[in-house]
Amino acid sequence: MTRLRCIPVTLVLAVCVVMPFNRGATAQSLSQPPPSLVERDDIKNLPPPLKDRLDQLGNRPVTYGPLRVFAEADTPSLAFGYYLLDTTGFEPNVFTSRIPDVNTGVVPTAANCANRGKATIGAVRLELEPKPGLPTDPNDVESFNDFFTDISGLFVINNESGWYEGWQLHDVIVPNVDTPRPDGHAKFGKITRADADAIKQMGIGHNEPGRIFTTDGNAVRFPKATDHFPDQQGNTVAVALSMGAYNCLQQSDCHSYWEFNEYTNWVFPAYEFPFTGGLGSSFADGKVAFLTSVVPGSGPHGTGPTGPGPTGGNDPRVYGDNPNDPRDPDRLQENTPDALDCPEPGDEEHKEFRLRFVPSNLGNEILLDVYVRIKSFAPNTTNLNERIFKAYAAEVARVDQNGDGVISGEEGDLEGTSDGLSNERLYIPATKWNRFAVTREINDGLLAPRFGPSQRAWVLSGVFVAINPPVAASIPRDFDNR
Repeated sequence: MTRLRCIPVTLVLAVCVVMPFNRGATAQSLSQPPPSLVERDDIKNLPPPLKDRLDQLGNRPVTYGPLRVFAEADTPSLAFGYYLLDTTGFEPNVFTSRIPDVNTGVVPTAANCANRGKATIGAVRLELEPKPGLPTDPNDVESFNDFFTDISGLFVINNESGWYEGWQLHDVIVPNVDTPRPDGHAKFGKITRADADAIKQMGIGHNEPGRIFTTDGNAVRFPKATDHFPDQQGNTVAVALSMGAYNCLQQSDCHSYWEFNEYTNWVFPAYEFPFTGGLGSSFADGKVAFLTSVVPGSGPHGTGPTGPGPTGGNDPRVYGDNPNDPRDPDRLQENTPDALDCPEPGDEEHKEFRLRFVPSNLGNEILLDVYVRIKSFAPNTTNLNERIFKAYAAEVARVDQNGDGVISGEEGDLEGTSDGLSNERLYIPATKWNRFAVTREINDGLLAPRFGPSQRAWVLSGVFVAINPPVAASIPRDFDNR
């Protein structure tokens, strides 16, 4: 930028010269070009594939370049993993391609048409905050982590409350065998010998402890471009954790920041799956949005204060969204008088109790009941939807202490106990989410992914790549210390 500087020579004459203008600039900074994107302190130490993708994103038409990672401690944030996203890892759909007799002849709504047809791509960076008193190992469920998503080529959504949403996916793994509980049900995170023998007989016998579970007993097959809904799909079962909703900027440029910690490591209620339209015959049966979790409870087979029902018998005036006290799922952490941003004495009574979510590894436990524990859990129930409803109610009841079918922040507190065990077992570490997807959402009232668990609303996907050992990847801290 330049400005005119005029030097008076006489009362009626001045000599004006063009001078460079840069508030706060030094002679040294004016004489040197700014560092390139890949030389930034939050990018320069990253692995080459991730660095190359960020450089590619930054050199496209953008409103903003890849997000700057500010340190949130006196020492740098540590990058421990990433996902590279594109549209090639699943069956094409109306959001990623032109399908004759379905969406040709109308303006494209999502991917692969922005910036004159450039492919839609993205990157997600996972970084640990090495704050005093917190773990510095991302495998520890008590660690605090930041997720930075940058995407090029998703159109701004401008109607029907549309948005995009990021999802971490953890594919269920076959647990080790252990003796059952007194009631015959497998212990938390385990299966019985009868379960193991039964799933081993499926397919080619793939389902052994330590392997990713497959619904047909054959080798793992993740989603791919040659799939055909609904008869040819991937054969794994995944827990899905929302990374939050986001829209995009001019130039179809999307950026999202998410804090992953014990207070956000919660997943949607599994009993919504039969009503998304993407599981079995739910769409053909007219069951889309037939049941939601707007009023939280333990589902169709729940047993809340007034008996079974969609909300487990919970009173909407107590558990619904109160206009004088709007529900805030993030209101799980007590404040402290020494907090740097908004200091205040803590108040346990004001923590949120009307949660629609459950801790992530409890979500995994529910799916184990449904798909893997076919002998030790409800062996006479073969209907998939019924197994989901029963498993959700049963596993929530093991943690729920007041019988309302809802796991409150206090009941799910990581430092607490439930069912005779530490609550640390209830959470999946940040490093164990092996896949990532971005979906095209719409305001349907469900917390579950649209058309979940299918890929019919996916616009991007990628797989987890570990950075081991983690590397310093941040610029000096800003003023936000949370």
